[in-house]
Amino acid sequence: MSEKLRYSDEELEEFRAVIMQKLELAQRDYDKIMRSLRGEDGNDVADTSPTYKGLEDGSFAAALEEQMRLAQRQAKFIQGLKAALIRIENKTYGICRETGKLISKERLMAVPHATLSIEAKNNRS
Repeated sequence: MSEKLRYSDEELEEFRAVIMQKLELAQRDYDKIMRSLRGEDGNDVADTSPTYKGLEDGSFAAALEEQMRLAQRQAKFIQGLKAALIRIENKTYGICRETGKLISKERLMAVPHATLSIEAKNNRS
């Protein structure tokens, strides 16, 4: 029996549904982080906190930096999911970019934007 070269259209639609669900959640989280960074969430204390609390200012800056890192990470995740949708359209989704073999269905369900099989990932370390 020959080795399967790509996922079927039905399987690709199953992956698309998973990706769309994760994309919706990721976009919602990203929007929430961005609203918080812009002070639109109603939890900003900039206009009520005393200006003499220098230590708290440092802590605020650190928290702001962490939120910015989270936003960047979330944006990268969203970009990866959108790229996966393009690979589904091109019918190249689930094909390892290093080995050319199919990435396991279990891995794609857990990490739907994966472009490397476990084998290729392990060979990188």
